[in-house]
Amino acid sequence: MPVNTLTQQDVWEAKKRISPSAANTPLIYAPELSDRTGATIHLKLENLNESGSFKIRGATNKIFSLSAEQKEKGVTTFSTGNFGVSVAIVASKLGIKAIICISQRVPKAKVDALKRTGAKVEIVGESQDDAEKYCYQLEQEHGLTVVHPFDDPYIIAGQGTIGLELLEELPEVDTVIGGLSGGGLHAGLGAALKPANAGIRVIGVSTDRGAAMYESINAGKPVTVEEQDTLADSLLGGIGLNNQYTFHMVQQYVDTILRLHEEGFASGMTYMLEKHRMAVEGAAAAGVGAILHERVRPGSHAVIVISGSSVDPATIFSLTQDGKL
Repeated sequence: MPVNTLTQQDVWEAKKRISPSAANTPLIYAPELSDRTGATIHLKLENLNESGSFKIRGATNKIFSLSAEQKEKGVTTFSTGNFGVSVAIVASKLGIKAIICISQRVPKAKVDALKRTGAKVEIVGESQDDAEKYCYQLEQEHGLTVVHPFDDPYIIAGQGTIGLELLEELPEVDTVIGGLSGGGLHAGLGAALKPANAGIRVIGVSTDRGAAMYESINAGKPVTVEEQDTLADSLLGGIGLNNQYTFHMVQQYVDTILRLHEEGFASGMTYMLEKHRMAVEGAAAAGVGAILHERVRPGSHAVIVISGSSVDPATIFSLTQDGKL
């Protein structure tokens, strides 16, 4: 794949590569949200993937593309949780050694999920940037291949297969909304959707407690931000000062980026539990929360990407105790 280029054809190739392992996820109608907005709103249930998140798509596409020598030496990645689980699952199926680097901010539910995969877990520092540094140290010292969680064309193309499924299942889609962090999801969605219909709006929802991509787009270049605790922990993490793909692709493809407050994530999470009987993490509820708090106006046919299910039961209990349900 040529450096710094990614086309819809790359996404189609990813779809072919991962289809035997990463099945299409359900697209369901959301009656309450549709009634509230006057639009037709569907939910793309990426939380039902084997790994619990959409990131299994990119991880599968990348790891399946590695050489025999790379697979023999093993892989490593840095993650806020979900991508690490996805890499660990794919690596396990192929018999590949995997070391997952995470920071101390990763919630217990995600740490436990990582440990259940059998992969080696290294907890390093206070941020994803700290985990990333250690990850590249492992590459230098042990020859492991770093599987970047977002800024990689194979990862982006894998996440973009969501967009191809939307075009097949809901050709009239005019708005796609999802939580925005490093940009792998939105870069992939843009590469898949915009060539088919440049009028489709791609909307990113970020946390207001450390939105690296949001701040970088506003600055016109990648910048670092301080991470803070948030219900949407999957949306934390830097985009890399030497970002090669997602920063420019988000600039090109994403029509709107907004920051959502904690109440918005909480509302989205409790809404999904009450109306759809699904416990999802804050990042996955970002689009729902943005609509509930009228931060975004959906088009006539909107899709919200429910990106993952890795939430600690204690967090759900806390929300219900606070009277959110």
